[in-house]
Amino acid sequence: MVVSAVELRNIAGTEAALGWAGSHTVVVDRPDGKAGGRGLGFNGAQLLGLAIGGCYCNDLRYIAHNLGREIGAISVRVALVLEGSPLIVTKADIAVEIEMPDDGDPSSLIEKAWEISTVANSLKIGIPVSLTQG
Repeated sequence: MVVSAVELRNIAGTEAALGWAGSHTVVVDRPDGKAGGRGLGFNGAQLLGLAIGGCYCNDLRYIAHNLGREIGAISVRVALVLEGSPLIVTKADIAVEIEMPDDGDPSSLIEKAWEISTVANSLKIGIPVSLTQG
């Protein structure tokens, strides 16, 4: 079992939060004017989209490396559909384009990366989420 943990704390003088894992940080906030937000960072839906797309970008590189194939530019777009009250993500659409320096067909690489994508696979099957106080 592997455990990946992040932490978040409020940023003094704002209503935003600073999240970190190791030496990497990200600011989390609401849009300017929404519930005290100042638009200082990403909101939760944007972070979820980045997690889906970022994980998939990494998976493309893992698969290419394992297959000994070279990838040029990668473009991944994640569109989340949010509905209801409270808002929940009801759908995620991911579009990918890859430039292959050898003019090869990236289709198999795209599919293999999708098969192993940790975040997408976790969301597809659903994961238990728990909350404790203190």
